[in-house]
Amino acid sequence: MNKAYIIWPLLGLVVFGAFYWNFNEGFVEREQQKLVQAQKEKEARIREDLERRKKAIEDATIAQEKRKAERHAKEEKEQRENDLRNQLMDRRQSAFDEVNRHLRPQLDRQKSEADAIKGEISQLELQKQQFVDEESFIRKITREAEANMKTYYDLLEKVDAAEKAHALALATQKKKAD
Repeated sequence: MNKAYIIWPLLGLVVFGAFYWNFNEGFVEREQQKLVQAQKEKEARIREDLERRKKAIEDATIAQEKRKAERHAKEEKEQRENDLRNQLMDRRQSAFDEVNRHLRPQLDRQKSEADAIKGEISQLELQKQQFVDEESFIRKITREAEANMKTYYDLLEKVDAAEKAHALALATQKKKAD
């Protein structure tokens, strides 16, 4: 049992030593290669980033010049359109003034005729309203008269029925008396 306490730890130490020796053999070179590779990748990324920035600056400059040319062309076009619009407005105003000068008396006459017609229309509407009011009054009176007439007919029928009942009662009394 005493041997087992010495053999097993020594055996574990030998196995550990083998793994450690194997690991430690190329560790420093591998770490240096990783550092060199990382440095190369970093430099490549920096170069690519610089190239992209340079290209982006060139593209932005070209786009800026293009926008400037488009803006200049647009301003010229708008100026021409504004000038043309102003000329057309002046022509339209002068034509309107000319037509207005010739047609003003006719317009005044048409307005006076329209006012006269509006007066006639208002009178006709007033008459129409009076006729409508009169018609509704007549219909109301007619309904009341029909209702009264029905009531009178019902009353006459009741009186007639009462007279017949009275005559029948008198006849029955007379038969009993005889």
